[in-house]
Amino acid sequence: MNFRLANPNDIDTLVKVRFDYFAAENWVIDDNKRELISSRLYKYYPSHLNNDFFAAFAETDSGDLAAVSFLVITEKPANLSFPTGKTGVILNVLTYPEYRRKGYAAQTLNMLIDIARKNELSFLELSASEMGRPLYKKLGFKEAEKAHHTEMKLSLLD
Repeated sequence: MNFRLANPNDIDTLVKVRFDYFAAENWVIDDNKRELISSRLYKYYPSHLNNDFFAAFAETDSGDLAAVSFLVITEKPANLSFPTGKTGVILNVLTYPEYRRKGYAAQTLNMLIDIARKNELSFLELSASEMGRPLYKKLGFKEAEKAHHTEMKLSLLD
C-alpha cells in the first residue's frame, strides 16, 4: 500500500471520491445539485490543494484508491478557543469496502494530523459516523464539549 498526498494531477479523482463519499452516506443528489457541486469542486481543488486543503490517499500497488481523507484549514482571528487562529476540519474519510479494517483510513488521518501540527492548528474537528467513531477515538478525538453559545446556521441556497 502506498500513502501520499493528492497533487494537481488528482483533481478528477478528488471530485470522484467526493461523490463516492456522498453515495457511501446514502445521500441522494439530484442532477442540478450534482452539476453545481461538481463545477464548484473543479474550481475549488486547483486553487486550494496543498494550501488550505489537503487530501491523503492510500493506494494499492496497482494504483487503485483504497482510502482517502480530507483536511480543510481555516484561519480566523485568534481567541481563547483557537489561540493560533487556525483550525481544521476533517472531511470525506472514506475507505472502499474491500479495504476496510486494515488501518488505511488511520494512516491517511495520521498524515493529515501531522500536517495540522506542522501548520500549528489549535484543533481538528470532524463529524463522526457510527462506523468511524471507534477509529477517531483511537486517534485521540473526543466528543466536543457543548459550545458556550448556541451553534446556528443560515442557509443561503433555499
